[in-house]
Amino acid sequence: MRKKEATILIVDDDDDILFSARISLKKYFTTILTTNDPRKITTKLSEQLDVVLLDMNYRIGFEDGKEGLYWLKHIKKISPETTVILMTAFGSVNLAVDAIKMGATDFILKPWNTEKLYSIVNAGVELARSKRKNTQLESIQSQKNTEFHKKTEHIIGDSPAMNHAVTMLEKVAPTDANILVLGENGTGKYVFAKEIHIQSERNNHPFIHVDLGSLSESLFESELFGYSKGAFTDAHKDTLGRFELAKGGTIFLDEIGNIPLHLQSKLLTVIQNRKVSRLGEATERLLDVRIICATNADIYQMVEDGDFRQDLLYRINTIELNLPPLRNRQEDILLLAEHFLKNLSQKYRKTISGMSSETIKALQEYHWPGNIRELEHIIERAVIISDHQEIEPSDLHFSNRKFDNSSPPATLNLEETEINLIKNALEKNMGNISKAAKELGLTRAALYRRLEKYNI
Repeated sequence: MRKKEATILIVDDDDDILFSARISLKKYFTTILTTNDPRKITTKLSEQLDVVLLDMNYRIGFEDGKEGLYWLKHIKKISPETTVILMTAFGSVNLAVDAIKMGATDFILKPWNTEKLYSIVNAGVELARSKRKNTQLESIQSQKNTEFHKKTEHIIGDSPAMNHAVTMLEKVAPTDANILVLGENGTGKYVFAKEIHIQSERNNHPFIHVDLGSLSESLFESELFGYSKGAFTDAHKDTLGRFELAKGGTIFLDEIGNIPLHLQSKLLTVIQNRKVSRLGEATERLLDVRIICATNADIYQMVEDGDFRQDLLYRINTIELNLPPLRNRQEDILLLAEHFLKNLSQKYRKTISGMSSETIKALQEYHWPGNIRELEHIIERAVIISDHQEIEPSDLHFSNRKFDNSSPPATLNLEETEINLIKNALEKNMGNISKAAKELGLTRAALYRRLEKYNI
């Protein structure tokens, strides 16, 4: 049997006990330390101890267990992830039970059965590792949260449509209400979700972004809800889902319109009950998260078509926030362009002072099918290729295809219109099925069915 990588410390004033416990455990674990002086525990804790087997009495004539309780508190204070298992005689069982309430994990009676000792210590090792992993995840998430606050983009705009959206944001952010952010691709749904989190009382806790559009059906439950060891072939350890990782903070479910109908009921149950069960276990864990959802699809039409559950829609849109497309924010185009120009000039170490009047006119006359995201990409390309002190029209590269939503289609035949839209989406996204489906507000499976239907 291969030894498990673990460090065990045995503390007892009886050298026979130390010898017996060491012999019993050394064939199972790589490192076994012993000491008959509890005052040496502090020094031993400088190593990463997985388990401490701790006797409760050390002085002759004193059988009240106070020394054991003292050192228990000491260990948990210095190394809270370390598992403490008490060793006690039969007559001190009640005392051991009290000690468990104070932070001990388990106790074992002297004399012990070797198999029982191994079982208890092995469980203690796994518990210590689980605690360390959670601590590391919290530390990583805390770091990400700090970086997230530093990198947050400001919401830029002074148009009436944007002012209305920002006013709504400021009203709803301090609440815990579920929010549904609607808007075309590139309108800033992610930036708004981040800003809601930052202005909320949860801003010192995680912000977890989940792109449901890129999440395959097979991974949906394990990614969102987590899984227990052995739940499926590659489930080698307990793993937290995105909902649990967002504990105390906000989970942002982006492109929620892309969830297949048969999975929507599972998400509804979690949102409705505020409880989550990992795959492979029946235990329900309470959720303390704020839920923000977003989609570029016409979700109300999806409800009418039977592609989205009405009860799920009611759950996620306590407050609905509509983001205007850039073509309806003419006043903001120049503000955004200047913001991107400044940041990207610094990024690429270019000394570009501004934009010519012809460039400004061209930006304001363009129809912006890709909204703010497209504007940023166009400015970035211009900064990279420009050899001028100002951005000139020749530095800009606009899409040749018009996607003006206000223009009527060439035909009113529904089938022909759908075929044209699918072809346009595929051409615009260079044949990428996932991106085309996302832009059309469809799942990949739904788009494949239409491709087969129309023989595209």
